[in-house]
Amino acid sequence: MGPVPINRCLHVEEPMNLSIVIPVLNEQDSLEELASRIREVATTNSLEYQIVFVDDGSSDRSWATIQNLASKESNIEGIRFRRNFGKAAALSAGIESAKGSIVITMDADLQDEPQEIPRLLAKLNEGYDVVSGWKKERNDPWHKTWPSLCFNWMVSRATGVKLHDHNCGLKAYRREVFDEVRLYGEMHRFIPVLAASRGWRVSEIPVAHHARAHGVSKYGFTRFFKGFLDLMTVYFLTGYRQRPQHLLGTVGLLSLLFGLLGLGFLSFAWIATRSVPGWTPIHLHERAIFYYSMLGLLLGVQLLSSGFLAELIIASHRPSTPQYSIAEKTVRSS
Repeated sequence: MGPVPINRCLHVEEPMNLSIVIPVLNEQDSLEELASRIREVATTNSLEYQIVFVDDGSSDRSWATIQNLASKESNIEGIRFRRNFGKAAALSAGIESAKGSIVITMDADLQDEPQEIPRLLAKLNEGYDVVSGWKKERNDPWHKTWPSLCFNWMVSRATGVKLHDHNCGLKAYRREVFDEVRLYGEMHRFIPVLAASRGWRVSEIPVAHHARAHGVSKYGFTRFFKGFLDLMTVYFLTGYRQRPQHLLGTVGLLSLLFGLLGLGFLSFAWIATRSVPGWTPIHLHERAIFYYSMLGLLLGVQLLSSGFLAELIIASHRPSTPQYSIAEKTVRSS
């Protein structure tokens, strides 16, 4: 399905037009208040809504709290994983259960403000397909803020999708976006980038951000290094997903060219030093350039071979099984 026309409006006449997907990991103290805030916003703005809590292997009473909420309200659903599969898997499972034409994602720790939902929807109604929150004034410690700033700068420069805050969990999407964007690993940070690469229109708005009231952060400084590796993957997927040989083959050919030029120079020097009287013959094994040239040849062949294999994999690609395993779901209350 192609990009949505820019004059498309929310289908408010549909029975369920808004789905809010919330990954949960040990947030038992926040869930009831979060559900209450969402209910208040939806009631005030006359929104039809669905909440999907996805328990990503919590070890506290988060699942019991979700079950209790679902037993009281028919528009609240819960999904429990057998173990922790990561935020991208939790979002993927929640989106799979989403019934609304609009999907909102947000964190369960009360740092995201449900009052921002109407503003996200209003921005979507301007003709956008993805609207990302921008935590312009963050209430996080420096060891989370500074790596995030560097990460956001790198992502914007590498992908061309100019967002101030790629990491913000509060985002709004048209449901059709996820017919073309598949989540796995830790790619949840790059949904706007992946969507933009398919032609969907992406924007952002500043949103309120609160200090954590309960529990502890699930992310540390190591997330920066994981994010950098994921950025390399996204750069490859968005730029060369359907043509991997263009990247691998180009680097491979350059490596081959370097190796051939080096060996060509050495061959000329070897012949010349043995043909011209008075010149000292050179020995190839004593020249560092000989080993660099051989390495260039080997690397070039390897990269070209990898490019061909990648092309074959793409040509024979088949959808894979889900990367998560669901233990149980809540029973919809009557």
